[in-house]
Amino acid sequence: MISFNAMKIDAPTGWLAKLSEGQLIDGRLECLYHGWQFEGAGKCVKIPQLPADAKIPKSACVKTYEVRDSQGVIWVWMSQKIPPNESKLPWFENFARPGFQDISTTHELPYDHSILLENLMDPAHVPISHDRTDWTAKREDAQPLCFEVTERTGRGFAGWWGREKDGSKPNFLRFEAPCVLQNNRDIVDKNGEINYFSGLFLCRPTGQGKSMLIVRFGGTKRSPIVNLFPEWYFHQNAGKVFEQDMGFLSSQNEILLKEKVPTKELYLNLKSSDTWVAEYRKWMDKVGHGMPYHFGHSTISLPKEPAVVEHAPAGIVAGLSASSPAKGGIGTMHAPNLANRYFRHVIHCKACSAAIKAFQTWKNVLSAVAVTLAALAILVSGRQWKALLLASAALCSAGVYACSTAVALNTTNFIRTHRRL
Repeated sequence: MISFNAMKIDAPTGWLAKLSEGQLIDGRLECLYHGWQFEGAGKCVKIPQLPADAKIPKSACVKTYEVRDSQGVIWVWMSQKIPPNESKLPWFENFARPGFQDISTTHELPYDHSILLENLMDPAHVPISHDRTDWTAKREDAQPLCFEVTERTGRGFAGWWGREKDGSKPNFLRFEAPCVLQNNRDIVDKNGEINYFSGLFLCRPTGQGKSMLIVRFGGTKRSPIVNLFPEWYFHQNAGKVFEQDMGFLSSQNEILLKEKVPTKELYLNLKSSDTWVAEYRKWMDKVGHGMPYHFGHSTISLPKEPAVVEHAPAGIVAGLSASSPAKGGIGTMHAPNLANRYFRHVIHCKACSAAIKAFQTWKNVLSAVAVTLAALAILVSGRQWKALLLASAALCSAGVYACSTAVALNTTNFIRTHRRL
C-alpha cells in the first residue's frame, strides 16, 4: 500500500499522457492532451477524434485500483493479482483519540525515498539544521542522544529515544514499510492527564531521485495561539524546514549513486546520534532484494536504468511557462523545477494555492486604488483632501507591500544564514 494525498491516476492514454494531469468534467476524468474521457471504472467513454459511428476500442480503457479513505488519508491497493485486504490499512491510534487535532501538509522532494526516510528518522540534525525555525530547535541544544530498539521485523523496526542527559527515552519511533514513519510522545500534565502528540510522515517514491511526502503533526492538546495563524503560515514554515536540508540531501543522493558502495563505507554512524539511520540501512540489507534498487548498510543493488527527469509540468502551467523559456517560465515562482517551493508544495496544496491567488488579487486591487487616490490628490485643491487622499494611498501601498510579502513568503525558497554560538 502506498499513501496518496489525493487519488492520483498515472495510467497513460493513447499517447502516454498522464491522466494525473487531467481534469474532472461531469464526474469524468479528462486527459488534457487529447480530451479522452474516462469513467470511475476506467472505461473510456469519449474520444473526440473518433468518427461519430466508430466504437471506442476496449484497449482504450485504463487500469483501476481500489482506494480507501482512512483517518483523512487516501490509500491505494496497487496489486492487480491479490484481492484488497483492508486489514492492511495502517491505523494511527493517536489520530483517533478524542480532541486530537493536526496540521497536514504535502511536499514533493528532489531526492530518493530512502534519503527522505533517513532524514526524517534523524533527530540529531534538528538543533543545527533547523536552528530557530520554530523557536524550539536551537543550536545550543545539540547533544548526545540515547536509543533503545525494541522491535525488528521484515516490515521495519521500532524503539524509544531521548536525550542522554535526561536519562529517559520519552519518544517512540516506528518505521513500517513501505511508507509509514511515526514519532509519538505522551506528556503527563500537573493534573495527571495524559496528552498525546504525534508526528506522522507518509513517504512514497515518485521515481528515482524523487519523493512525495505527507506530514501530519498534531496532538490532543495544543496552544490556543495556534488558532490565530492561518494554515498557509504553517505550510510555508514546513517548506522552510525542507529547504534547510535540501542541499545536503540532494548531494547525499548524488554521492550514493556515484560511489556505488554500501553506506557503511561512506557513513560514520555514531551510537549517540545515528542509531535509527543504521537500523534503516541494515533493514535494507534484509529486504533490499524485493526493491528495484537499494543502498543498504552492507549490500547494494544499483538501479538498472537511469532516472527519468521531467523538465516541465503538464497542463495549463506548461503553456504559460513555455511563453518565457529564457526565464524558466513566468518569473522564478513558476519555474518548473522541484527545487522551487511553488512546484514542491503550492501546486499540491489547495489552501496555499487559494491563499496566493487571494493575495495576488488584493495586491492588484490595492495597487489600482493607490494609483487612483494619488492621482486624485494631485487634482484636488484643498489641503485637507490632499492629505487624506495621500494618506489613504500610502495605506493602500502598505497593503500592496504586505500582500507581496505574503506571496513571497509562500513561494520563495529559504536562504540559510549562519549563526555562531
